[in-house]
Amino acid sequence: MMNDCFRSELETILEEPIVGTLPTSGRVQTRSGRQFFLKSGTRSKTYRCEAVGLTELASSGEIATPGVVSVGDRYILTEYIAQHRGGRDFFEDFGRRLACLHRHSAECFGFREDNFIGLSPQINTAEGAECKDWALFYINKRLRYQFRLAERNGYVSRRMAVEFSHFEDKAVKLLNEAEERPSLIHGDLWVGNFLCNADGKVVLIDPAVYYGHREAELAMTHLFGGFPQVFYDAYMREYPLQTGWQRRENLYRLYHLMNHLNLFGSSYLPEVEYIISEYASTRI
Repeated sequence: MMNDCFRSELETILEEPIVGTLPTSGRVQTRSGRQFFLKSGTRSKTYRCEAVGLTELASSGEIATPGVVSVGDRYILTEYIAQHRGGRDFFEDFGRRLACLHRHSAECFGFREDNFIGLSPQINTAEGAECKDWALFYINKRLRYQFRLAERNGYVSRRMAVEFSHFEDKAVKLLNEAEERPSLIHGDLWVGNFLCNADGKVVLIDPAVYYGHREAELAMTHLFGGFPQVFYDAYMREYPLQTGWQRRENLYRLYHLMNHLNLFGSSYLPEVEYIISEYASTRI
């Protein structure tokens, strides 16, 4: 529920009274009929990080995000995007736009600030050689970080710990097979983190932005249902992945699976253990 003090703060920002709210959808409507999306809760850095991520993606000019109206320690207020059904070419256009987004690059892997993947911290600060060495950055700041968190949460058996040490060596070799400049990526792109607007175009939401290997983005899209094949076909026509991307895909899926393990519990443990074991025993 929106208390009177918070309502008054938002009305000052919007310069008119709020006449309606739908807490289940986050929609806020003002007297003039304008609509906004409000996400609010306890004090957290996540709101400001989300605003930075949305702005970074939008600055590419390749793909839309909801415009940020205001952000604070307890909320983010953006334009409201009504969900529409995409046309026949929606996913083809989406795939092409994502490929174009990935052509936007930076000098260093990571990002200028840490943010969040879901509710988990995502460490983006590259240290030393990590700035130019993707394998080193990804092992240290993604896989090893989540693995240590899983250890603290009690999910790591002795066997899994031993296999992970072998896994890391194999992972570095595989990751080094594909050398590319850092790509601007959404970072958490699954079927729940995009909308279709009134113009039939994609709008990205809830980013975990950083500059990384674009194979990480495509691997995430295959989790939790995946996207239609036309999406991937359009992407590959615009910006083909390097040979052997299939061998590396589960390395990127593992990051998100370990994050879900740490956030949501042991139902994700069998798949995490399987991927670590498979790579650990692979001859490279």
